[in-house]
Amino acid sequence: MNDSPRQDLSVYRLALGALAPPQPLPLNPATLLSLVRAQIDLLIEQQITATFWVKLPPGKIWDAELLRYQSSMSDSGVIYTCQMGENANFTASNHVCVQLPPNRLLRREYFLMVLSPQFCNLMVAQRSLKNKTPGMGKAHTQKHPPLLAITTVEGRVIQRVLDGIKQARLPESSAVVPADLICPSVSTSAIMSQLLTKQLQRQEEINRYISTRRLAKLRLQNQKLQHQEQLKDEYLSNVCQELRTPLTHMKTALSLLNSPNLKPPQRQRYLQMLNTQCDRQSTLITGLLDLVALEHNLEGTNLELVNLADIVPGIVSTYQPVAHEKGIMLAYTIPSELPGVWCVMGGLRQIVINLLHNSIKFTPNGGQVWVRTRVHNDYVQLEFRDTGMGISENEIPKIFDCFYRVRSGVTEDMGGAGLGLTIVKRLLWRCGGAIYVKSKLDEGSTFIVQLPRVRKTPRAIALKNQ
Repeated sequence: MNDSPRQDLSVYRLALGALAPPQPLPLNPATLLSLVRAQIDLLIEQQITATFWVKLPPGKIWDAELLRYQSSMSDSGVIYTCQMGENANFTASNHVCVQLPPNRLLRREYFLMVLSPQFCNLMVAQRSLKNKTPGMGKAHTQKHPPLLAITTVEGRVIQRVLDGIKQARLPESSAVVPADLICPSVSTSAIMSQLLTKQLQRQEEINRYISTRRLAKLRLQNQKLQHQEQLKDEYLSNVCQELRTPLTHMKTALSLLNSPNLKPPQRQRYLQMLNTQCDRQSTLITGLLDLVALEHNLEGTNLELVNLADIVPGIVSTYQPVAHEKGIMLAYTIPSELPGVWCVMGGLRQIVINLLHNSIKFTPNGGQVWVRTRVHNDYVQLEFRDTGMGISENEIPKIFDCFYRVRSGVTEDMGGAGLGLTIVKRLLWRCGGAIYVKSKLDEGSTFIVQLPRVRKTPRAIALKNQ
């Protein structure tokens, strides 16, 4: 071993360097804390006045044990807190700060040394270096490697460690109270039996705590699974109901077409009914397939840098004939200097089509629809405003649910799969965006889409120029 403890002090190695050294044990921090608490329990119960030499992990939970000992004793001993240049966190009466030389070994070590005529004990733990799986990157680094701990009541081992610490302390340390170590070579069997009992009690507390947490976690997972099953059942029920509705209409139309007294205008109306319901079912199936594909592939889909000015005007232009046919004024304002935004590949076009289609569909003849954009903090806002029939306040939270259709006094069947807004919300979630709705019945609706804007970083510029 190196004979210059001030340069390479390691309490762990000092303990291992003794004849017949104690066997190191792998422990987690919770078990180490339970051992510390067991010793404090024993000292308080037996009213043993002891001197402590400590270097504990950071955190109030460790300091609280020393404070618990001091507050429970009428005459507590001196606590020597060892540190390496950092400010002391633990301050109390009978507290002495001991400065030790900084080195990479001691920085990974924690210890608690209890010295008294009746009972002496040393616990020292060393943090292992984080292990990496061969051939793997940082993602496979072990997050919480175990502590290698040594615990002993042998006086000669404890004396060796104490002498090493005293030799290594820096001159600027607080004066160490001169006192000879009075440590029994072997603690009494009664004391050791009581210590073992305290350790078992504290370990039982940990086991109960772990069991309680595990049960709570399993209960929460079970609740989530039950909720997912319930959502799945509701989803399948809705799918069946949605697919059954057009089939019922088609079956009715077919039965009416078989009537021998059917007149040509009626025949034409029932044929049109069949055609409409076939289209509706086709729309439902297509929407379902799109939603399933989106759910499966969304997280792995890359984001792309897009400019609203390159996408929105073209889509609005394709809807001009539809709006003109209904007598709706359709206009847009998209400044060309808007910053780019991040969105799922192809997702911006899908978002604009769904929202614009809804605005026109639910706006009566002679109404108006506007599409506008503006920059708001870290987002670019895309606004769809119409003078349509509006949405009641209690329905707004439901409109993004699968198959939900706004209830209105309009008798005309608006058709659609009821999945467009669901798809819009999923796409915005993937790219870190959001959507908000403002609406009043008979006054129209405003859908505000927020998309994360792109800062002019070298990466963004490179992506833009590709």
